[in-house]
Amino acid sequence: MQHRFLGRSGLKVSAISYGNWITHGSQVGDDAAISCVHAALDAGITTYDTADVYAGTKAEVVLGEALKGVRRESIELFTKVYWPTGEGPNDRGLSRKHVMESCHASLRRLGTDYVDLYQAHRFDHETPLEETMLAFADLVRQGKVLYVGVSEWTADQIRAGAELARELKVPFVSSQPQYSLLWRVIEDEVVPTCEELGLSQIVWSPIAQGVLTGKYAPGATLPEGTRATDEMGGANFVVKFLRDEVLERVAQVVPLVESAGLTPAQFAVAWVLRNPNVASAIVGASRPEQLTENVVAADVVLDEDLVAQVEAILDPVVERDPSRTAQSSPPVRP
Repeated sequence: MQHRFLGRSGLKVSAISYGNWITHGSQVGDDAAISCVHAALDAGITTYDTADVYAGTKAEVVLGEALKGVRRESIELFTKVYWPTGEGPNDRGLSRKHVMESCHASLRRLGTDYVDLYQAHRFDHETPLEETMLAFADLVRQGKVLYVGVSEWTADQIRAGAELARELKVPFVSSQPQYSLLWRVIEDEVVPTCEELGLSQIVWSPIAQGVLTGKYAPGATLPEGTRATDEMGGANFVVKFLRDEVLERVAQVVPLVESAGLTPAQFAVAWVLRNPNVASAIVGASRPEQLTENVVAADVVLDEDLVAQVEAILDPVVERDPSRTAQSSPPVRP
């Protein structure tokens, strides 16, 4: 497994990381989830990403159980804070109260004394950024958090956070956005800003919620058991890709990729990893064999002519407007 530096820090992460949004604590049973984590470990994945809100806090518990017995120093453990984890008015957001309490709760659920990366799951427009960054700084100085990052922040928000992080001497190192061959909204502003500031991308949904595998056929009934038919399993994130125009072009790409000896999923992940600002691509799994397939992408060097052909086919349907991001209830946000 290839490892890459996270931002300008000295922390290295596996080029493919394992994420348990949707699956753990909800979509698959605990035994299956644990088997997937063990398969990820066997494949050389050292980076594990979760969040307090996933499966109503259960995902952190399952991941903690799955990693029991693993030498803590041999892995990088990431989690996030922002979305509601309770009914109270302070059980959400990035206030000092919620950040501190949520971090402590995540540590208990994960069964660890610290997380390698603590991420602001969204930008909080109701809390002063100074308050949030100071809370992060205190957690860093207490040794409960080693590095700080954000998820789905705009370029301007990232720049403001980085400025405060410098003042507070907080190791602010990463951004976690959605990014794939079908969703390239970060390329115009977020990536250049992060390159300037010394932050890396840890991207989610590199396979566009499975759409880039070609399993959704244009005009066909959606396959049962897929994310597109599971309202609690990310269906609202898939729907924006389920237009016939998109699916028809993906169908054109599949035989091209397969003729090069790659599965569509391997190509999609390898394409994301071509971006020098991407430190890691998060993949999930409901079955161990899915990981076995996808980890191959870490070492794939894509043919430039093939890349150009695929990009040309998909370019008319690529999403570059962040305002089209699908809305959903907090518990299923990545």
